[in-house]
Amino acid sequence: MTGRRAGTPSAGRQDAGPSVDSGLLESVRASVMADPGAVTPSRVAAAVQATGRLLGTAGALAAVERISAELNGLGPLQELTRDPAVTDIFVNGPGSVWVDRGQGVERVRVYFDGEAQVRALACRMVAAGGRRLDDGSPCVDVRLPGGYRIHAVLPPVSTAGTLLSIRIRRERVFSMAELRLAGMFDGLLQDVLEAVVRNRLNFLISGATGSGKTTLLATLLGLCAPAERLVLIEDASELNPVHPHVVSLESRHGNVEGGGMVDLGELVRQALRMRPDRLVVGECRGAEVRDLLAAMNTGHSGAGGTIHANAAAAIPARLTALGALAGLSPEGVRLQANSALDVVIHLDRTALGRAVTCVGIIGAGPAGLMVTPALRLEGGRTVRGPGWAVLAGRLELDQEFV
Repeated sequence: MTGRRAGTPSAGRQDAGPSVDSGLLESVRASVMADPGAVTPSRVAAAVQATGRLLGTAGALAAVERISAELNGLGPLQELTRDPAVTDIFVNGPGSVWVDRGQGVERVRVYFDGEAQVRALACRMVAAGGRRLDDGSPCVDVRLPGGYRIHAVLPPVSTAGTLLSIRIRRERVFSMAELRLAGMFDGLLQDVLEAVVRNRLNFLISGATGSGKTTLLATLLGLCAPAERLVLIEDASELNPVHPHVVSLESRHGNVEGGGMVDLGELVRQALRMRPDRLVVGECRGAEVRDLLAAMNTGHSGAGGTIHANAAAAIPARLTALGALAGLSPEGVRLQANSALDVVIHLDRTALGRAVTCVGIIGAGPAGLMVTPALRLEGGRTVRGPGWAVLAGRLELDQEFV
């Protein structure tokens, strides 16, 4: 990307691609506004001819791209989605746009004209998702076709203006070999993770936001036998495993009157009637943990999901807190999790990228539920922990495997 040009900024300018005169953009936009779904080169050429301006091939293509993005896409942010490494886009203000390419957030040279343009983009995207964003509903989360999950916040809830957080679901799912090459795990951990799936252990993948939990889960699900029926339950559809038999269920928000809501707990109960071979909850973050643990305890082996936790050792406390939302006592959570969960896989964002830093077993300890490390990452290499013998037995591996 080149430097930002001096002078009055054009609408949502990015420092890339052929420049398009702002006056020309306005003329073409006005000519196609009546039918925004048909922004074609011929219509752009006709609009240009009507203005008496000359526009070359590159300019015409740039105009089509810009106007289509403003009317139907992500506006000034559309260009960022072409980078396959970008998983998240954050707009903190007209001149503050950030992305995450897997190495932490970084600022990019993308600009909006002002707060009004950011708010207009946020309202249009939320409306495209079937919801409304206004003073009466200032915080909204929606999923759009194309794999975008949009979260928008309006002032005065946001003190800095309209905020946008966009999670991009990539259609391409990485293979285990690709994740290994990217440094997520080494050969030893790869063998262990594949054995977890092969032996149908119940598992949870933990980590902080953006640590790669969904990426790893989708890849592991692709290792399931083709004859297995996978039922996926998510708040917003993000999982897209490479597998021939996948059924996806997505929660539904309530309408303006609060009716019509279908939460994850209800979806877990419905999924149990669909004869799943693998029951997967994309993210456990509420009372649905009770239903998932109950399912694991009633013969549904090979089940899994993800959970937010800053460390593997923090998972018991996180499960206890979520269980409390479902009315479970700490003792009830301990008994359920102890018999339901076989293994936890923890991911961290390290200096070298996202990586599996601990594989542990969960069980009862002197102070209650606890995670005992079986394998952990130390100094860039995988070493055995005190839980290795138990995990090796569950995976039918030789204890000297590592």
